[in-house]
Amino acid sequence: MAEENPKDQQDAAAESPVDEQQGAAAQESEGEKTAEAGSAEALQAEIEALKQELSDTKDQALRTAAEAQNIRRRAEIDADNARKFAVERFARDLLPVVDNLERALENAPGEQTDEAVKAVLEGIELTYRSFADMLEKHNLKAINPEGEPFDPQLHEAMSMVEAPGAEPNSVIQVVQKGYTLNERLLRAAMVVVSK
Repeated sequence: MAEENPKDQQDAAAESPVDEQQGAAAQESEGEKTAEAGSAEALQAEIEALKQELSDTKDQALRTAAEAQNIRRRAEIDADNARKFAVERFARDLLPVVDNLERALENAPGEQTDEAVKAVLEGIELTYRSFADMLEKHNLKAINPEGEPFDPQLHEAMSMVEAPGAEPNSVIQVVQKGYTLNERLLRAAMVVVSK
């Protein structure tokens, strides 16, 4: 083999440090690229985490707004019911007075010749009518189901009797009228039902 020229050895030696520097620079460049790639991945992961957090926060805000709206709606319904049914106890206490006025009119003698008795009966009838009108005005309505089918949600059966001419399970007599207040049952009608 041929001997290498010392000059070639010097050139090779001189090139060596340059190659090493380039190699080191290349390694640094690769390291930076790896660091940049790692940094980019970290940033992407952080962006995804922030997007998820934003999505969760939006969802929570929507749920909170919906809950607030439901609470407002419930409060309005409760206030409306309080207005509608504030007189429920008072109305229930008035019902015996109406019943007594009806009984007085039902049990009044037919033809009266005595003017004083006629005047009293007329006064009772006028009082009853004005009372009934006032109840209607405040959405207190009578339930008088005679001849209708028995409805356990509105009627209370006092007894069941044989009634040949009546439909089975229908109301043949009303013992006491029932009442509703704003379409809510205040008192069930007490009835006699056919078998």
